[in-house]
Amino acid sequence: MEHGARHFTDGHPSPLARVVERNIQALLARREQEERERSSQDRIADSITRFTGSMRFVYLHLALFGLWIVINLGWTPLPRFDPSFVVLAMAASVEAIFLSTFVLISQNRMAALADKRADLDLQVSLLAEHEITRLITLVAAMAEKMGIEESRDPELSELAQDVAPERVLEEMEANEKRFAAAEGMAA
Repeated sequence: MEHGARHFTDGHPSPLARVVERNIQALLARREQEERERSSQDRIADSITRFTGSMRFVYLHLALFGLWIVINLGWTPLPRFDPSFVVLAMAASVEAIFLSTFVLISQNRMAALADKRADLDLQVSLLAEHEITRLITLVAAMAEKMGIEESRDPELSELAQDVAPERVLEEMEANEKRFAAAEGMAA
Protein backbone atom coordinates (compact mmCIF):
# COMPACT_ATOMS: atom_id res chain seq x y z
CA MET A 1 0.00 0.00 0.00
CA GLU A 2 1.28 3.44 -0.84
CA HIS A 3 2.20 5.85 1.91
CA GLY A 4 -0.86 7.90 2.81
CA ALA A 5 -3.26 5.53 1.02
CA ARG A 6 -6.47 4.80 2.83
CA HIS A 7 -8.20 1.51 3.18
CA PHE A 8 -11.78 0.88 4.16
CA THR A 9 -13.34 -0.80 7.16
CA ASP A 10 -17.10 -1.34 7.16
CA GLY A 11 -17.34 0.89 4.08
CA HIS A 12 -15.68 3.85 5.83
CA PRO A 13 -12.15 5.07 5.17
CA SER A 14 -9.74 4.29 8.00
CA PRO A 15 -6.77 6.48 8.88
CA LEU A 16 -5.09 3.56 10.69
CA ALA A 17 -2.53 1.16 9.31
CA ARG A 18 -3.86 -2.30 8.51
CA VAL A 19 -1.72 -3.91 11.20
CA VAL A 20 -3.20 -1.56 13.82
CA GLU A 21 -6.73 -2.36 12.63
CA ARG A 22 -5.92 -6.07 12.69
CA ASN A 23 -4.61 -5.79 16.25
CA ILE A 24 -7.70 -3.87 17.37
CA GLN A 25 -9.97 -6.48 15.80
CA ALA A 26 -7.97 -9.29 17.44
CA LEU A 27 -8.23 -7.62 20.85
CA LEU A 28 -11.97 -7.06 20.46
CA ALA A 29 -12.48 -10.67 19.37
CA ARG A 30 -10.50 -11.85 22.40
CA ARG A 31 -12.59 -9.73 24.78
CA GLU A 32 -15.79 -11.05 23.23
CA GLN A 33 -14.51 -14.62 23.63
CA GLU A 34 -13.61 -14.00 27.28
CA GLU A 35 -17.05 -12.46 27.82
CA ARG A 36 -18.75 -15.56 26.33
CA GLU A 37 -16.62 -17.89 28.47
CA ARG A 38 -17.45 -16.18 31.78
CA SER A 39 -19.49 -18.30 34.14
CA SER A 40 -23.00 -17.23 35.08
CA GLN A 41 -21.73 -16.69 38.63
CA ASP A 42 -19.13 -14.20 37.36
CA ARG A 43 -21.78 -12.44 35.28
CA ILE A 44 -24.07 -12.13 38.30
CA ALA A 45 -21.23 -10.87 40.54
CA ASP A 46 -20.17 -8.32 37.91
CA SER A 47 -23.76 -7.14 37.40
CA ILE A 48 -24.28 -6.68 41.13
CA THR A 49 -20.93 -4.89 41.45
CA ARG A 50 -21.79 -2.63 38.51
CA PHE A 51 -25.19 -1.76 40.00
CA THR A 52 -23.87 -1.16 43.53
CA GLY A 53 -21.22 1.14 42.10
CA SER A 54 -23.84 3.36 40.49
CA MET A 55 -25.65 6.50 41.58
CA ARG A 56 -28.98 4.67 41.15
CA PHE A 57 -27.90 2.41 44.00
CA VAL A 58 -27.04 5.44 46.14
CA TYR A 59 -30.37 7.14 45.39
CA LEU A 60 -32.29 3.93 46.12
CA HIS A 61 -30.56 3.58 49.48
CA LEU A 62 -31.08 7.23 50.33
CA ALA A 63 -34.80 6.81 49.67
CA LEU A 64 -35.14 3.49 51.52
CA PHE A 65 -33.03 4.42 54.54
CA GLY A 66 -34.54 7.90 54.67
CA LEU A 67 -38.07 6.48 54.61
CA TRP A 68 -37.13 3.86 57.22
CA ILE A 69 -35.70 6.53 59.53
CA VAL A 70 -38.56 8.98 59.05
CA ILE A 71 -41.16 6.28 59.79
CA ASN A 72 -39.31 4.96 62.84
CA LEU A 73 -38.74 8.42 64.30
CA GLY A 74 -42.51 8.72 64.38
CA TRP A 75 -42.70 11.62 61.96
CA THR A 76 -45.41 9.96 59.87
CA PRO A 77 -48.80 8.47 60.74
CA LEU A 78 -47.42 5.03 59.80
CA PRO A 79 -46.70 2.68 62.73
CA ARG A 80 -43.08 2.45 63.92
CA PHE A 81 -41.66 -1.01 63.22
CA ASP A 82 -37.98 -0.51 64.21
CA PRO A 83 -37.84 2.25 66.81
CA SER A 84 -34.32 1.37 67.99
CA PHE A 85 -33.01 0.93 64.40
CA VAL A 86 -31.54 -2.47 65.31
CA VAL A 87 -33.13 -4.15 62.27
CA LEU A 88 -31.87 -1.37 59.99
CA ALA A 89 -28.33 -1.78 61.37
CA MET A 90 -28.49 -5.55 60.96
CA ALA A 91 -29.83 -5.31 57.40
CA ALA A 92 -27.15 -2.78 56.44
CA SER A 93 -24.43 -4.99 57.96
CA VAL A 94 -25.60 -8.12 56.12
CA GLU A 95 -25.86 -6.14 52.89
CA ALA A 96 -22.32 -4.82 53.37
CA ILE A 97 -20.99 -8.35 53.85
CA PHE A 98 -22.56 -9.59 50.63
CA LEU A 99 -21.66 -6.50 48.59
CA SER A 100 -18.02 -6.63 49.66
CA THR A 101 -17.93 -10.31 48.66
CA PHE A 102 -19.32 -9.51 45.19
CA VAL A 103 -16.78 -6.73 44.78
CA LEU A 104 -13.94 -9.08 45.76
CA ILE A 105 -15.15 -11.72 43.29
CA SER A 106 -15.13 -9.13 40.49
CA GLN A 107 -11.73 -7.78 41.55
CA ASN A 108 -10.22 -11.28 41.62
CA ARG A 109 -11.45 -11.96 38.10
CA MET A 110 -10.14 -8.59 36.89
CA ALA A 111 -6.77 -9.23 38.58
CA ALA A 112 -6.50 -12.59 36.79
CA LEU A 113 -7.19 -10.83 33.47
CA ALA A 114 -4.62 -8.13 34.30
CA ASP A 115 -2.05 -10.86 35.05
CA LYS A 116 -2.72 -12.47 31.66
CA ARG A 117 -2.31 -9.13 29.91
CA ALA A 118 0.89 -8.38 31.84
CA ASP A 119 2.28 -11.77 30.79
CA LEU A 120 1.39 -10.99 27.18
CA ASP A 121 3.03 -7.55 27.46
CA LEU A 122 6.17 -9.16 28.84
CA GLN A 123 6.28 -11.72 26.02
CA VAL A 124 5.82 -9.04 23.37
CA SER A 125 8.47 -6.84 25.00
CA LEU A 126 10.94 -9.72 25.15
CA LEU A 127 10.28 -10.55 21.51
CA ALA A 128 10.71 -6.88 20.50
CA GLU A 129 13.94 -6.66 22.52
CA HIS A 130 15.27 -9.79 20.80
CA GLU A 131 14.32 -8.45 17.35
CA ILE A 132 15.94 -5.07 18.07
CA THR A 133 19.10 -6.80 19.29
CA ARG A 134 19.27 -8.76 16.04
CA LEU A 135 18.68 -5.60 14.00
CA ILE A 136 21.48 -3.80 15.85
CA THR A 137 23.81 -6.71 15.11
CA LEU A 138 22.86 -6.68 11.43
CA VAL A 139 23.10 -2.89 11.03
CA ALA A 140 26.42 -2.77 12.92
CA ALA A 141 27.85 -5.49 10.63
CA MET A 142 26.64 -3.58 7.55
CA ALA A 143 28.11 -0.32 8.89
CA GLU A 144 31.43 -1.99 9.60
CA LYS A 145 31.54 -3.51 6.13
CA MET A 146 30.79 -0.07 4.66
CA GLY A 147 33.51 1.52 6.78
CA ILE A 148 31.18 3.79 8.76
CA GLU A 149 32.96 5.12 11.85
CA GLU A 150 29.95 4.72 14.19
CA SER A 151 30.19 0.95 13.71
CA ARG A 152 33.14 0.97 16.16
CA ASP A 153 31.08 2.55 18.96
CA PRO A 154 31.56 0.28 22.04
CA GLU A 155 27.95 0.89 23.04
CA LEU A 156 26.79 -1.02 19.93
CA SER A 157 28.39 -4.27 21.06
CA GLU A 158 26.75 -3.82 24.47
CA LEU A 159 23.35 -3.17 22.87
CA ALA A 160 23.75 -6.17 20.59
CA GLN A 161 23.81 -8.56 23.57
CA ASP A 162 20.62 -10.44 24.39
CA VAL A 163 19.03 -9.47 27.68
CA ALA A 164 18.28 -12.35 30.03
CA PRO A 165 15.04 -11.37 31.81
CA GLU A 166 15.75 -13.63 34.78
CA ARG A 167 19.08 -11.83 35.39
CA VAL A 168 17.35 -8.46 35.18
CA LEU A 169 14.77 -9.61 37.76
CA GLU A 170 17.52 -10.96 40.03
CA GLU A 171 19.37 -7.64 39.81
CA MET A 172 16.17 -5.69 40.55
CA GLU A 173 15.46 -7.88 43.60
CA ALA A 174 19.05 -7.50 44.84
CA ASN A 175 18.78 -3.72 44.51
CA GLU A 176 15.46 -3.72 46.38
CA LYS A 177 17.03 -5.73 49.21
CA ARG A 178 20.01 -3.34 49.38
CA PHE A 179 17.64 -0.37 49.40
CA ALA A 180 15.47 -1.91 52.14
CA ALA A 181 18.56 -2.72 54.21
CA ALA A 182 19.87 0.83 53.79
CA GLU A 183 16.47 2.22 54.86
CA GLY A 184 16.46 -0.11 57.87
CA MET A 185 19.88 1.19 58.95
CA ALA A 186 18.77 4.81 58.53
CA ALA A 187 15.69 4.34 60.72
